Amino acid sequence: MSADEKVANDALDKVLSNNELTGSSIGGGFEEDEGREPTELEMKTLRHVSAPMPLRCWLVAIVELAERFSYYGLSAPFQNYMQNSPTDSPPGLLALNQSGATALSYFFQFWCYITPIFGGWVADTYWGKYKTIFWFCILYIIGIFILFITSLPAITSRATGIGGYVAAIIIIGIATGGVKSNVSPLIADQIPKTKPAIKVLKSGELVVVDPNITVQNVFMFFYLMINIGSLSVIATTELEAHVGFWAAYLLPFCFFFVAIGALILGRNQYIKVPVGDKIINKSFKCAWIGVTNKFNLDAAKPSLNPEKNYPWSDHFVEEVKRAVYACKVFVFYPIYWVVYGQMLNNFVSQAGQMELHGLPNDFLQAIDSIAIIVFIPIFERFAYPFIRKFTPFRAITKIFFGFMFGAGAMVYAAVLQYYIYKAGPCYDFPKACAGFENVPNHVHVAIQTPAYVLIAISEILASITGLEYAYTKAPVAMKSFIMSMFLLQNAFGSALGIAMSSTSEDPKMVWTYSGLGVSCFIAGCLFWIFFHHYNDKEEELNQLEYDADEAEAHQVDLVPVVSLAQSHKSLA
Repeated sequence: MSADEKVANDALDKVLSNNELTGSSIGGGFEEDEGREPTELEMKTLRHVSAPMPLRCWLVAIVELAERFSYYGLSAPFQNYMQNSPTDSPPGLLALNQSGATALSYFFQFWCYITPIFGGWVADTYWGKYKTIFWFCILYIIGIFILFITSLPAITSRATGIGGYVAAIIIIGIATGGVKSNVSPLIADQIPKTKPAIKVLKSGELVVVDPNITVQNVFMFFYLMINIGSLSVIATTELEAHVGFWAAYLLPFCFFFVAIGALILGRNQYIKVPVGDKIINKSFKCAWIGVTNKFNLDAAKPSLNPEKNYPWSDHFVEEVKRAVYACKVFVFYPIYWVVYGQMLNNFVSQAGQMELHGLPNDFLQAIDSIAIIVFIPIFERFAYPFIRKFTPFRAITKIFFGFMFGAGAMVYAAVLQYYIYKAGPCYDFPKACAGFENVPNHVHVAIQTPAYVLIAISEILASITGLEYAYTKAPVAMKSFIMSMFLLQNAFGSALGIAMSSTSEDPKMVWTYSGLGVSCFIAGCLFWIFFHHYNDKEEELNQLEYDADEAEAHQVDLVPVVSLAQSHKSLA
C-alpha cells in the first residue's frame, strides 16, 4: 500500500469511527479537529458550509440597499417620463415615443455601466474603495437633486425637462460607476481570506468551512439587499401615477442619505485594502508581455527572466493570468444584458398595451425583485446544497443555466406579445386605432408575471455568479477594476440595445423578443462550449487567493491595514 493510500484510508477510518461514536450522518469530530485543514478525502466527502458574516458586511450592504433604492426608484418612471406626453395615458413629459425612449433608456444603462471603469481605476490607483464610494455618493445626490428640480410642475417645460433629464442621468451615471465598481468588492473584502477548515458542529458532525461557499453566500446576500432596495419601484411608480414625477424623484433623493449615514457609521470598522502601487499599470504591462510572447504570460515571470528585473512576483503573474480567465468568461455577457434590459423598457411598454386594472404599467418591475428575494434563500439553503450532494455546481455551469432562463423569459414575452396582437380592440397597434385611442387590448397585465420571474432566476444564476467570479479571480489590489470589467459588459449590452431600438415598435415586437431569445440561447451554448473546462480549474484558480502572504494580510483578528500593506508590498 502506498503512502497516499494509507493516509486516505486512515482519514476514512477516522470519519467512519466518528460516525459510529456520534450517530452523525457525516461524522462527529474530536476537539482536536476544530480548525485544522481538511484532508483531500474530507474535502470530497464532508459537507461544505459558509463562515458567519461579520457585522461590517451588513453596513456595506445597507449602502448598496440605499443606492439601489434610489437608482431603481428613480429609473422606474423613466420610460413613461421619456416616451409619453402630458396628455397621454399614462402621462409623461418628454414625448420621445417608444423607440426614442428605449434608445435613451439604453443610453442611460450604457453610461451607468461604462463609468465603473473610471470608478474602479480611481479606487485601485488613488483613493481606495471606501473613499471612492463616499465621494461618488455625494455626486449621486447632486444628480438626483437636478432631476427632482427639473421635474417640478411649477417650473418645468418639455425643453427644461429634457435639459435637466440629460444632465441628471450623466451625473447619476458617473456616480453609479464609482459606487457599483467598489461596493461589491468592499463587502467581499470584509470576509477573512482563509483556507478551508474543519468545524465540529454541536451535533458532532464534521463539516468543512469553505471560503468559496462563504464568498458565494456573501454575494447572494449582497444581491438580496440590491433587490430589497429595488422594491422602491412600488413606491415611486405609485407616486408617479397619483402625485407626479417630482414626488417619485424626491423619495430616492431623501433615501440616499441612508447610504451616507452607513458609510460614516462604518468608517472605522471596514477593512480597507490599501491602494496598490500603480497596480493597474503593472497588470497591463504584465498582460502585454504575455500578448507579445504568443499569449504566454509565463514570459512575464521574474523567475524565468531574472535579467528583465520585472517589478512584480511570479505570484502576481499567476493572479493576472487568473484575471484574464475571468475577462474571457465575460465576453458573452452583453447578449445576456440586452435580454435583462427588456425588463426596464420594452416590458414596461408591453404592460402599457394590456389591461392594468388600476396598476401603473411600470409597477410589475417589482415582480423581478420580489422573485429574487423569494428565490435567493431557496437557492442558498436548499437548491445549491442539494446539488452539491451529487456534484459540484461550478460557476460556469450556473452562468450557462442563467443564459437559458434568460432565453426562456424572451420566448415567454414573444408568445405574450403574439396574444396581445391577437386581442382587440386595436390588435397589432394597441391603443393606436381609430376610435380606441388609449384603450388597451383585452389581455390582463398579470399574465406578464412569469417573464419577470424567469429573468429573476436567470439573475441569480448569471448575474450573482458573474459578480462572484469577477471578485474571486481578480488580483487582490485590483478587485474594483476587474469588477468594473464585468460591469462593462452591461454597457456593451446597452449599446446593442441602442442599435436594436428601431425594432422596438408595433407590430415588430414578437420578432424582437423572439430574436433576443434565440440569441441568448445561442450565446449560452457557445459560452458552455468555450468555457466549460474552466470548471475543472476552479479549485486551482481559487487557491491563489490563499497565498500565505494574502492569508496573513486578511486575518481580521490581526491589524488588518498593516498586514494588508505588507502583502501588497510583497506583491509589488
